Amino acid sequence: MRSYRPGEGTTFKKLHHNRQQLKQAKGLYYKLAIAAVFLIAPALYFVYFATSYSSIFDSPTEVDVQKLWDAADSGGWRPSSVPRSYWPPPPSESNGYLRVRCNGGLNQQRTAICNAVLAARIMNATLVLPELDANSYWHDDSGFQGLYDVDHFIKTLQNDVRIVESIPEIKKNGKTKKIKAFQLRPPRDAPIIWYTTTALEKMKEHGAIYLTPFSHRLAEEIDNPEYQRLRCRVNYHALFFKPHIIELSHNIVDKLRSQGHFMSIHLRFEMDMLSFAGCFDIFSPEEQKILKKYRKENFAEKKLIYSERRAIGKCPLTPEEVGLILRAMGFDNSTRIYLAAGELFGGERFMKPFRSMFPLLENHSTVDSSNELKDNTQGLIGSAVDYMVCLLSDIFMPTYDGPSNFANNLLGHRLYSGFRTAIRPDRKGLAPVFIDMEKGHTAGFEEAVRRVMVKTSFGGPHKRVSPESFYTNSWSECFCQTSASNPADRCPSDHLISNLNSKEQDS
Repeated sequence: MRSYRPGEGTTFKKLHHNRQQLKQAKGLYYKLAIAAVFLIAPALYFVYFATSYSSIFDSPTEVDVQKLWDAADSGGWRPSSVPRSYWPPPPSESNGYLRVRCNGGLNQQRTAICNAVLAARIMNATLVLPELDANSYWHDDSGFQGLYDVDHFIKTLQNDVRIVESIPEIKKNGKTKKIKAFQLRPPRDAPIIWYTTTALEKMKEHGAIYLTPFSHRLAEEIDNPEYQRLRCRVNYHALFFKPHIIELSHNIVDKLRSQGHFMSIHLRFEMDMLSFAGCFDIFSPEEQKILKKYRKENFAEKKLIYSERRAIGKCPLTPEEVGLILRAMGFDNSTRIYLAAGELFGGERFMKPFRSMFPLLENHSTVDSSNELKDNTQGLIGSAVDYMVCLLSDIFMPTYDGPSNFANNLLGHRLYSGFRTAIRPDRKGLAPVFIDMEKGHTAGFEEAVRRVMVKTSFGGPHKRVSPESFYTNSWSECFCQTSASNPADRCPSDHLISNLNSKEQDS
């Protein structure tokens, strides 16, 4: 048995007593803490729930229609695609010639042309004027020379790439010989390294390469702002339609604007897009048969259920739904609307409800009864005129901007042209609102539509988030601020800007 020194036992007893008191105090503290959690948590939950509930149901639901007729707030940003770092002109000697065949419609071809210029810059190649596929829908073989101002295109890009109209013949051993381009099929969304290895090796070996098809054959998201700015220089400065197309477009715009503001709508309610989306159930059995046949012939086989597609906003808006959105936002029947659309599937029975809400509807054939406009707005030229009228309109509204090259390019062009107002319906957000209405729940319908729409972008600068395309939103690479906190966002000096031909198509 242990013997304690004098006083040690008393000290031990005190220490033991103190430990017991501390243990009891800790126990009391934990009990109080647990009680506090149970008391405070419901209060915090109530505050959080009330805040969330308020943000959902008490958010602003009024749309100032008058403000929409003006451009969106720029936030101090302005378009600028001139180089902001070392960007030498193309060398006098290139690695060879680059030919491309741009397939698809007018706007798919337009993005392909931008990609072709960038590919030529990446490979130090001489670009042969891009070939445009004879459009299978319009049966139009206008070609690059029939749509675009070739001289302006070459001159504007002279500090970026060398461009020729055709591969020149060469003389060898006293004989004239044509360089035969080696044909390659680029991977979809090919990375830069494919061009600097596979494509460049073949170019050096054969003297020329022919890339076909050339739709979506270069990655959009490239971690090089100067490459992205080159795309903008091509798209918004170099690609000018021919003078007669510009003149036709301005004639239409002048006639529409003579009576005040006007809105343009890309009403994508056409057979190809409806077939692609797999949205058949609202059509008659005979019409469904046509759509399903078109889908089978043109798209990959996939099981698509209409109710599921509709619920997640994958179906193009019907003309009636477009009208209901506009009316809920506050537009009335005096609104003048220009329709850019091909042949609407289903005919007048789908247009009738829309026309009853907005009777002042025009297109490039009805604006003027003279034969001049009617005879010159067919095929790809008609699509080019629609593009220009939509670009210059006060408000642009795409009804299905997901896979639509026309709508996507226009949204990007209008953003670059001064943040011109765009109304972009959130189809996924609106789907339950329309589905409820169809079930007879009409109370509060217009307020519900507005609640969805006030959360959308109306054409101002906003961060690009996948799957949004660079061609839809080139902010911030192709924009700058005169007083930017970030040096990378500052506008370049005036002498750099003056080197780029900044002539505007809509001046």
